[in-house]
Formats: sequence, C-alpha cells, structure tokens
Amino acid sequence: MLSSWRARLGWSAVRLLLTVVVVLGVFGLFLWGLGRDPIKAYQDTFRLNILNSRGLAGVLARMAPLLLTALGVAIPFRAGLINVGAEGQFMMGALLGTWAALNLEGLPMGLHLALVLLAGMVGGALWAAVPGVLRARGWVNETITTLLLNYLAPLVVGYFVFGPWRAPELAFYPQTPEYPASARLPLLFGTRLHLGFFLGLFFLLAYAYLINCSRWGLELRTVGGNAEAARRLGLPVERWILAAMMLGGALAGLAGVAEVAAIHTRLKLDISPGYGFMGFLVNWLAFANPLGILIMAFLIAFIASSGFTLQITQRLPYAAVNVLMALILFIVLAKPLAQRGKR
Repeated sequence: MLSSWRARLGWSAVRLLLTVVVVLGVFGLFLWGLGRDPIKAYQDTFRLNILNSRGLAGVLARMAPLLLTALGVAIPFRAGLINVGAEGQFMMGALLGTWAALNLEGLPMGLHLALVLLAGMVGGALWAAVPGVLRARGWVNETITTLLLNYLAPLVVGYFVFGPWRAPELAFYPQTPEYPASARLPLLFGTRLHLGFFLGLFFLLAYAYLINCSRWGLELRTVGGNAEAARRLGLPVERWILAAMMLGGALAGLAGVAEVAAIHTRLKLDISPGYGFMGFLVNWLAFANPLGILIMAFLIAFIASSGFTLQITQRLPYAAVNVLMALILFIVLAKPLAQRGKR
C-alpha cells in the first residue's frame, strides 16, 4: 500500500513538473513574439520575487488565501463534488468576519481575533451549505449553484459596504470602518506576510493527515468514489455531501476574513483579485494532492506577483499574467477533453 501511494505521489509530481515546463515554454514564446527576451524576463522575475526577501514575503502573502481556497475546493472534490464557489464563500467569510470585528470590539485581543476568524468560517460554511443541501437532496447540481452564488456574494457585500456599514468619513470610496487593533492579524517582519499563511499550512497538514490516515478520510473518499456503493455500505451519503461542502466553504471563508484582517483592515468590494478562482485552479493542477496544493499555490502566487515585475522590467501590461493563467487552465483541461474525445 505504501509503495502504491509513493508511486501515485511520484507520478503526480512528474505531471506537475511537466505542466510547469510546458507553461513556461509557451509563455516564453508569447514573450518572444512580443519582442521581449523571455530569459531576461524569467531572470528578473526570479530575482525580484524569490531572491529578494520582501518580494518572497509578498509571494507567501498571496499564497496564504490560495492555500485555504484550494483546500476549500479539495475537500468537496474528495467527496465527488465540484465547488466552483470558493470566491463567493471568500467574500461571505469576509462579510461575517467584519460584522464580528466591528460589533464585538472591547473583548480581549486574542479572544476578539479568534471570534472574528471563527465568524469568517461560519460565513463561508453557511454560504456553501445552500448548494450542499440542494445537491444532497438531488435537486440541483452543485457546480451550477456555487457558480451562481459567486455573482450574488459581491452584491450582498456591496449592500453593506454602500449602506449600513459604510464609513462616513470615506464618502468617495465606499468601505467599512477599520478593524480595531484587537481584530487584526499581525503582519510579520515589516512585510505583507501574515499569520494567515501559517493557518493555511496548518489546515493543509490537517487535510493531508485526515484524508490519508483517518476513518473520516476513508469514508469521504468512498462517498466520492461511488456514492451508491457508499450508501449500500451504510454511509450517510447526504450528510457527507453537506459536511464536505460546509467544510470547504469554511476554509474559503477563513481565507476571506484573514485577508481583510491582515491586508486591507476594512471590508470593501475589491478585497479579492480572484483568489477563489485561483484556488480552484490550484486544486485542479494539484489533483487534490496535499503536496501538490502546496507547490501549485506557491507557483500561482509567484505568477500573480510576477505581473508587477513584468510591468516594470518588460513594460508589459499586468494582463500578461492573465494570459499565463489561461495557458495553465488550458493545459489542465486539455487531457480530460482529449480523453472524452477518444470515447
């Protein structure tokens, strides 16, 4: 059993490495076609975002929400579910966490921060419970409902940001008042790196253990592998579906509130550059493998941070990063589409 697990892990690592090599090669051709030197571009990007301590801290800060949103997709994925709604769950976690930050002021610092983070998890879990219930009852596919809820979440957040929670002193830029000091995640070493990164690592390790070494993980994978067989074995399939969706939503919600509590310190509409969608991409690149999630979250965070480097050193628009993300997504989807075509 151990040897087969090592073989699967080794093959996953090979696929990840091949994906990275192909993406870098194709993007290099894209840069060359624009009249840029791809080798110089990669050297500058590596030097400013990896070898530079502040640049590396920025990459790790972007990696924090990606770890959590990727896990928010991976847990439902293990149950045979496709959670496309991490972006909406991210926003709702930030919303409920902001309520706790602004309304529970006066509590001791550690307790207040813990309640803010917990509220964010509850917000994401409740938002994910809607598609979870609909799927468990067999009414609506979760892919459709989670995708639609992504469009509803910013409208709900916008209502509070433009309405009852709007800071009166910021008339021209709608956002809430600042989080009190007791509700903020501290930044580390004078950089953008914050404790949310270590929360992401903790939950990644917990996920790796529970999925591979616990009865909980075995039952979850059984439900995901064959729901009808799991039902015949006496497993409560509907309960597992709802639990997987809510756990995934809770982690995506934690990503949202941690991002606000550390980086933005107040809720506004542009708190996410698409972390939920990037987390979805991370999980699909990693095949829900814990080590793969760690590697691909770092890679996607590095790519996202590289946009500013390419702007400065190569005079490319930040949209060039979107081209790179699209290439990655295309390569990920190419194999399943090819297999479907053969059938």
